[in-house]
Amino acid sequence: MIRTFLFLLSLTFFSCTNYGQLKVVTDLPSSLKENSGMVSLKDSTVWIIEDGGNKDELYKVDFKGNILKTLKMKNGDNDDWEDLTKDSLGNVYIADIGNNNNSRKNLKIYKVPNPEIEPGDKIDAEKIELSYPNQKEFPPKKSGRYFDAEAIFHHNNKLFIVTKNRANPFTGSAYIYSVPDQKGVYEANLVGEINVCKNWKTCQITGIAISPSGKKIIALSYGKLFIFTDFTWDNFSNGKIEEIDLGIRTQLESICFLNEDLILLSDESSHGSGNNLYSLDLSKVKIQSRDQR
Repeated sequence: MIRTFLFLLSLTFFSCTNYGQLKVVTDLPSSLKENSGMVSLKDSTVWIIEDGGNKDELYKVDFKGNILKTLKMKNGDNDDWEDLTKDSLGNVYIADIGNNNNSRKNLKIYKVPNPEIEPGDKIDAEKIELSYPNQKEFPPKKSGRYFDAEAIFHHNNKLFIVTKNRANPFTGSAYIYSVPDQKGVYEANLVGEINVCKNWKTCQITGIAISPSGKKIIALSYGKLFIFTDFTWDNFSNGKIEEIDLGIRTQLESICFLNEDLILLSDESSHGSGNNLYSLDLSKVKIQSRDQR
């Protein structure tokens, strides 16, 4: 991990393009231009998925942009894969919860065993099926479309989902739900609600990650990070919330921690930009409290 940290810091000197506060680790393969979720299980590599309309496959990618391994899911389809997370045992969870029109009734999260030790080119999945207790219409009216989701993380035998607000007019509100991390059919538990800001261009939650210590949660949007600390479980919105403006406005979709301060992010290819893997050292950026905004 020390070698990885030094490598990522060295990237400061090699990028002449303005990526705000982010440092480019590598271009991602063109075949992953719609990357939507990412998790790190080993030093110097990440596992990546793409969203709806793409293959039901997991890709292991190194920090030079090479695809090292591809795993096809044996018993699950990519309706709209939107995020990845992991537990302490190395199991990986694939969030098939993308719901742009708020009309889906087949939301699910796939649980797969540690892909690092899978010897073949296919992997089995268990299915965690879920529904939202406060969604009564499919789809609801445009003013009530709070049920798309692109963000999950794992903590204490639970999976936490944060929704992506698609209401018109935009309100900024997002729901927090939890479900058990075991296969089954569940009505999700409505944990709470957050409202990080009210500009739809930079306030829709597109990814989320929890730090190794479990003391820091970071939600990603199209250009900003929202950092949750000093909270009590399960409603992590009840603590301190701070903000980082990344100084970039690409289609950022994925985030994961390498250690307590170093994070990785990626964006989709859009309008001739993006499709990069980035790093950010949280200890070296300006963090803004909510009362300073």
